Amino acid sequence: MGHFWHFLPSLLPIALLSAVLNVVYPLTFTHRDPFTGRSLQCDRCPPGTFLRARCSTAKSSECAPCPQGSFTELWNYVGRCLRCGVCGRNQVVKKECTAKSDCQCECKRGYYYSHDVDMCVRHSECPSGSGVLTPGTPENDTVCHICSNGTFSDVSSAHERCKQHKNCSGAGQLLLLQGSSWHDRLCGSCGELTNGAECIKEIIPSFFVHHTMNIKRLRRVVNKLPSDGGRSRKEAQELSFSQLLSQINSWVSSATITQIKLLPDILEKCGAASNAERIQKKFDQIDTRLLGICNSGRRREEDATL
Repeated sequence: MGHFWHFLPSLLPIALLSAVLNVVYPLTFTHRDPFTGRSLQCDRCPPGTFLRARCSTAKSSECAPCPQGSFTELWNYVGRCLRCGVCGRNQVVKKECTAKSDCQCECKRGYYYSHDVDMCVRHSECPSGSGVLTPGTPENDTVCHICSNGTFSDVSSAHERCKQHKNCSGAGQLLLLQGSSWHDRLCGSCGELTNGAECIKEIIPSFFVHHTMNIKRLRRVVNKLPSDGGRSRKEAQELSFSQLLSQINSWVSSATITQIKLLPDILEKCGAASNAERIQKKFDQIDTRLLGICNSGRRREEDATL
């Protein structure tokens, strides 16, 4: 008797576990023997198997393994295993289906699960002027933040973080335009530049990304861009928003200074007066900076020669 009490503490957890399993996952089921009419308690089949034959007074339940492509997760007495699931749209397999568990799916790269629409949707892009604070995952969307403290972002992206403004303290370099949240600082030297249009070409593409306008107006702008070999009006009308931005980038790279200086007037004529004012202000800020720094420098050089 003493030996029984010695082992009782170690037996109690096992007894409790067995009781819990029988409550949550009963290990038997009631079956009436068709030959004798007796009510029998048959064993259920463990996960990964199914009930091939019920028990009788002469034999126990007969279980069989789930065929490939099927599974059972619980103790059961089903006549066939469940078919493995298939991942849905924009999903990939996170864990393959096994005999004891269904496959697990997750959103594919670049997507996350949205509870609002109950499906995987593309990660949000951080707009120009904002950068990625926390990249998106299969479970969560991208987290963005406004660029500040000497940083900027000139693209709309689900991956790019805010970048540091460049330093204009190099040899002969002058700060011509302070950076903002959507464009870098503009640097130059008095010997290379004569007006703001030469310098501002660098930020015109990001200007159109940040200061968005509807696609009809943007098409009118592209139609009016002065160049020797521009697209016809019909071609511009067929371009998408991203293609129109690409067309503007190409124009900027090949446009003359005279053509660049026409941009505020083109925007004004296309009904984008506020954008025309913004870009003109950039021109004026650079010209004022050039006039103040470079002309004063020339005057000092002239005074030194007298």
